Amino acid sequence: MFIKKSILSLVVLLISIMAAKAQVKIGFEVSFKEPQAHYADVQMNISGLAKDYIDVKMPVWTPGSYLVREFEKSVEGFTASASGKALRVEKVRKNTWRVFSAKANNVKINYSIYAFEISVRTPFIDESHAFLSPTGIFMHPDGMIKSPSTVKIIPFKTWSKVSTGLTPVAGKQFTYSAPDFDWLYDSPIEVGNQDTFEFMASGVRHEVAMYGGGNYDKEKLKVDMAKIVEQATAVYGENPNKYYLFIVHNFNRGGGGLEHLNSTTLGATRNAYNTAAGYKGFLSLVAHEYHHLWNVKRLRPVALGPFDYDNENYTTNLWVAEGFTSYFENKYILRAGFEDPNGFVNGLAAATATVLNTPGAKVQSAASSSYDAWIIGYRPNENSKNNSISYYSKGEVIGILMDLEIINATKGVKSLDDVMKAMYLQCKTLKRGYTDAEFKAMVEKISGISFTDFWAKYVNGVVDAEYVKYFGYAGVNVSTENATPDKPVTGAAAQLVNDGLSVSSTTRGSAAWDAGLNVNDVIISLDDVSVGDALSTIKLRTPAVSLESLPVVSKKNIGDVLKLKVKRDGIEREISLTLKANPSVRLKATIDENASAAQKAVLKKWMGI
Repeated sequence: MFIKKSILSLVVLLISIMAAKAQVKIGFEVSFKEPQAHYADVQMNISGLAKDYIDVKMPVWTPGSYLVREFEKSVEGFTASASGKALRVEKVRKNTWRVFSAKANNVKINYSIYAFEISVRTPFIDESHAFLSPTGIFMHPDGMIKSPSTVKIIPFKTWSKVSTGLTPVAGKQFTYSAPDFDWLYDSPIEVGNQDTFEFMASGVRHEVAMYGGGNYDKEKLKVDMAKIVEQATAVYGENPNKYYLFIVHNFNRGGGGLEHLNSTTLGATRNAYNTAAGYKGFLSLVAHEYHHLWNVKRLRPVALGPFDYDNENYTTNLWVAEGFTSYFENKYILRAGFEDPNGFVNGLAAATATVLNTPGAKVQSAASSSYDAWIIGYRPNENSKNNSISYYSKGEVIGILMDLEIINATKGVKSLDDVMKAMYLQCKTLKRGYTDAEFKAMVEKISGISFTDFWAKYVNGVVDAEYVKYFGYAGVNVSTENATPDKPVTGAAAQLVNDGLSVSSTTRGSAAWDAGLNVNDVIISLDDVSVGDALSTIKLRTPAVSLESLPVVSKKNIGDVLKLKVKRDGIEREISLTLKANPSVRLKATIDENASAAQKAVLKKWMGI
């Protein structure tokens, strides 16, 4: 009887808690009184939460961008009221405001957000539009991440459109609902007069919202973006959405993207759509971010959801999340017809060379790069290339090698595509992310071979990629040559300043590194030739100056000494560099027309065309 009564009491308690939560309503209104000054005005309404106090919190980071950005620093004028009377407010943490609501049933919170950082991950507002990156705009009551909410947008008087992946509320203009705050925080909002168009692909309605103008061809984009969607969907066998939104910000020079559950935000160069390189670059960005619809947003490391919005969320698997996505964008571009096989293999060879030529690749592993994204990846300094490697670039190379290993082991029957699909379905079934061990186990299951040595070398180790071996599986010959044969290099990069050339970086093991040339040293002469005279014979397009382009350096041989006069902290000194050969390599890939039948089977499966 005691047990039965205890169970009954627990059930009643749970029902009471659920009923109380169901009665709580959270709504936002966002308006723009001074967009020219880069402000949004937010009103948060909470009803049905009768407590002595309510803690409301703002995320300190945004999923997909692994850096604590402290969005709360842009909050101004935080006030609260109930029944028209002001409530006492106290800030109890860097991102938490305590509202002493005295059990009031309806609480109104007001605050303003300053938004003037152009990126795909931060809010930006001016007189022409507002981009609302939700983690930098909205707050949630503590402990109520799973609560639904509504958002009403009140556009500035000269604006007429709102574009977002949130669900429209029937009968209410510019009003949207989110089932929980994870979804709200993952749904960017574009407000203004953006140019919008739609296309259907894989049974999904896709909308494109273009801000900033540009020389894009809408009809061409409808066709070509659809091809990317269809290739990505084909890998996974299903598309999880019925609607998907591309928010595209076109700038004089733009780039980058950020993935969301049913949308993405892209940065693009407004007048590059009519060039072959510019158009392919944009489609590659579309392919990258659209692949995230599965890889990261649903097929994800276990640490990336449910999210802790107050702290860093550590994982060793960003080399899969981002690196494999960089790799798959190449496959989609090829399969959609925007690249030919020779371009495909040479692009991957170039990606491999990038890692080989980064000194930090011999210091930091892919797993470590992933884990340390929070403290290194998003905070590069002048020495980053010497002590770290991007999990994007290293992960892309791991993807290339792993794919070829799987295809070769299965004689052209299975590939990395099959691993990704199987892991997506596993995450969907288990309703959670994967561990590193689970991902490795799936690779071994699909391939039928052990990947323990592979993991030790390439995931947790710093061994150079055995590119000749792996590309050879597909009958692709890769030749290696010095990047600048017989030409000496200093290993220093510099920027033109008023009184000379300021050293911006030195490469580990180079002549500059060995001689002790420091970042921020100002070079005032080279072999007694002033910087002014040395620069007079070359044409500069940017402040960045290659020392090797200066005649005084380019005329020297490997092993010669270059005498520099520099200023360090205002004191002149001489530094002598013994010039070395360039350690960087170029890789050239060639598809062997006389490859074996087995190699041709691997190549066919690899390319998927």
